[in-house]
Amino acid sequence: MTNKTAPVAICTWGFTKANQAAGEALESGMAALDAAIKGVAVEEENIKNTTVGKGGAPDREGNVTLDACVMNSNGDCGAVVCVENITNVAALAKVVMEETPHVMLAGKGAEELAYKNGFQAEQLLTDSSEAAYREWLKTSEYKPIINIENHDTIGMLCMDQHGDIAGACTTSGLSYKMKGRVGDSPIIGSGLFVDNEIGGAAATGMGEEIMKTVGSFLIVELMRQGKTPQEACEEAVQRIVTKNKNIENFQVAYIALNKKGETGSYCIHPGFAMMQYKDGTNSRITSAATLDS
Repeated sequence: MTNKTAPVAICTWGFTKANQAAGEALESGMAALDAAIKGVAVEEENIKNTTVGKGGAPDREGNVTLDACVMNSNGDCGAVVCVENITNVAALAKVVMEETPHVMLAGKGAEELAYKNGFQAEQLLTDSSEAAYREWLKTSEYKPIINIENHDTIGMLCMDQHGDIAGACTTSGLSYKMKGRVGDSPIIGSGLFVDNEIGGAAATGMGEEIMKTVGSFLIVELMRQGKTPQEACEEAVQRIVTKNKNIENFQVAYIALNKKGETGSYCIHPGFAMMQYKDGTNSRITSAATLDS
């Protein structure tokens, strides 16, 4: 009989219900990846969330396209990008991982795979998202707003009762992005990375900047070198800060979890928070920031 560990679930931003769902699933014995997918599905299905899943803000053409990736404790991973008409794209990314010889599928190919595996087509553009889009068209100004719901991905990391770590990351991407734009969220190593011997990390914020330093992979490697999750998140943010003269114009934030169940988070601008389910308690933890005054 193996010794059970205390489950841990963390996610980006204040997605209380999502993290609670994952934490309770872990407590019931669910495997880390399944719990992460269950957790992020709460936000994928939340039409009031304009940055994830159904109800997500569309691109400049008025189409909602979703991106997601998953990574399990064995190092296997799957991803989908530019997917229309499918709400639970994190679950679809798992199908790519388990049922195909590939890691990533895009657009119509991913959508067709979804239908073959029982996913239902849904209209992702809600009335409220369409109304906001129509209003945006009056000026068509493209400027991401820091800590406003226009690029707030949900990335989630879970450690189950066996001590195994896995994660999921899912988003509708930047509001009013160019058609075909893909950010960091579905990119293994950028939006999400897990090494079950060490830990995992996930990112949110301006994907173009996160991809330049392969931030989530970097954090796991820094933990491999002995840094705590908190120290690793801080170093990864610092890599971005030192390479940019315009950090006042965008947000980047990271969360991390190691094999001891220790967690960390850090961001550029104040205002980011991480949810943490640990010892049966779901808590919102405000992150320290580079630009804390």
